[in-house]
Amino acid sequence: MKKYLIFGLLIVMSQAGFSQEENFLEEDLKINTVIEGTLTVPRNKEAESIVIFIQGSGPTDRNGNQSMAKNDGIQKMARKLAVNGIASYRFDKRIFKIQELKTKEEDLRFEDFSKDVENILKYFKEHDKFDNLIIAGHGEGSLVGMLAAKETVDAFISLAGAGEPIDSIIVDQVNKMAPQLGENARVAFDEIREEGKTTNYNPMLESIFKPSVQPYMYSWMQYDPSQEIKKLDIPVLIINGSEDIQVEVDQAEMLKSGNQDAKLVIIENMNHIFREIASKDRLVNTKSYNEPGLPLHPELIPVITEFIKELE
Repeated sequence: MKKYLIFGLLIVMSQAGFSQEENFLEEDLKINTVIEGTLTVPRNKEAESIVIFIQGSGPTDRNGNQSMAKNDGIQKMARKLAVNGIASYRFDKRIFKIQELKTKEEDLRFEDFSKDVENILKYFKEHDKFDNLIIAGHGEGSLVGMLAAKETVDAFISLAGAGEPIDSIIVDQVNKMAPQLGENARVAFDEIREEGKTTNYNPMLESIFKPSVQPYMYSWMQYDPSQEIKKLDIPVLIINGSEDIQVEVDQAEMLKSGNQDAKLVIIENMNHIFREIASKDRLVNTKSYNEPGLPLHPELIPVITEFIKELE
């Protein structure tokens, strides 16, 4: 196997402006005008594999944070994996570039995100520094990763990824909060699927169905994760937490049913942002979304590390 020698890394890092920490090294790395992120590598070990982290839904940055929810989940994962000899690249979603690039919200499509990942994979493939390229998609990023995982990818990891189309997920979520709105959401989604747009929705559902978002939602609805995962002829790891209140365990089981060769791991008491939550209190669970000091669930990194090391 090709080796990524540490002394060579240190020379490159010193020239590229890496910041040094106790057990890992990090560098801000810009792939193109849309993609900017952080490369994290082991400080004192060779890295044969690199994980490309893909963020979940909404305006989520490279570390797994949103404006009102800072938890640093992806950043913590990247650094813990580096300690175990595994490199990673995490990046800000292109949503953050909309104003800078003067992109209109109505022009955004789901496929744009998978193209970004394809460009990242191409970058690392061309630089030929790692034996294994691995995608790890969180939430929405799971489906994005499935679409991008082609011949250049050696393995795929789904982190709390949905197992059914997004319209079914949203209707179910709305039903749980307000059943009267759930029926309206179903009608609106059906109209989008048939006509490509809708005006038949309750104003309380504006954030989901506003006209500028509908083209993106329509493009997202075209994909069924449990069908897309069938197309992956590579090692697949599906991870979900038993206390995930956003993506429940049955979604992971749907993904598993779509790819019988995949390894399914349900981590007890882990929530959507990878923290250990012993309480059934929903408030305790959601409070953790804005507590970056909380450690990752202790079983998460060992599960991912074992899966990756089996590739090496």
